[in-house]
Amino acid sequence: MKKAMFILNPSAGKEQAADYREQVEKTLSSMGYEVDTRETQKQKDATHFAEEACEKEYDFVVAMGGDGTINEAVSGLAEKKHQPLFSLIPLGTVNDFARALGISLDPPEAIEALKTGYEKRVDIAKVDKHYFMNILAIGDIAESTYEVDSEQKTKLGALAYFIEGVKAIAAESETYFEVEHDHGTWSGEAKLILAALTNSVGGFEKLAPQALTDDGLLHLYIVKNAALPAFLRIATSAIRGKLEEDPAVEVVHTTKVSIKTSEPLSSNIDGDEGCTTPFVIEVLPKHIRALIPPEKA
Repeated sequence: MKKAMFILNPSAGKEQAADYREQVEKTLSSMGYEVDTRETQKQKDATHFAEEACEKEYDFVVAMGGDGTINEAVSGLAEKKHQPLFSLIPLGTVNDFARALGISLDPPEAIEALKTGYEKRVDIAKVDKHYFMNILAIGDIAESTYEVDSEQKTKLGALAYFIEGVKAIAAESETYFEVEHDHGTWSGEAKLILAALTNSVGGFEKLAPQALTDDGLLHLYIVKNAALPAFLRIATSAIRGKLEEDPAVEVVHTTKVSIKTSEPLSSNIDGDEGCTTPFVIEVLPKHIRALIPPEKA
């Protein structure tokens, strides 16, 4: 009999995960899977569970939670000899990977869609010992998102990140970057660098309109130092999908990038704290076997 591991974060989605647990288990059983359900209790649990699923050669892994839980699960699948099929049920604040894959943000719909999904190989990226599927951000604005606690995310959603970002811009600190990519080198002061794999970044589904889940590219957006009025203009450009046209933004499409800074700076990887500069990011093309809705296959 086929085996599926169902990984869920019980605190995700305003602690709604328990409400959907039975529906997921019944759905997987109806698809012919023996279901092994695991609940996360601490950081990296989802990674360890997914690694176990690879070691024991499970056929399918389904993760339910926010972007952090999904990132952990995908990290556990990355670069493994045996890799199960993967899908997700989004219960987070932003849910970028689900948006990019065309998975419904309505949990019951996403669960039902497991029955009719198709396999598609999608890109992820590797930086140091970390992996990500959506976005790596670095700069004052990225570091400010660590100030957003669980209570703020629950009450304000994505707005909580925007508020902390505005605070960081007002601080007017400067960071010098040296960015080496496939086509050359960019150096200078910047407020923020985004390395996006998908079109959905921070819930903005048009921020990187050219980005496809399987194009093998990192889409770099270097936001140069700008005062608050300029940043608001840039934010508007991002919402409209016109970020590449903004004069304060440098855009690069590359398979690999090296980022160095004048002083060590922490990155934000898929919403959580990542590694510190300097580092190299590289794309692992078509690396994850994702189950996606038929209309996106």
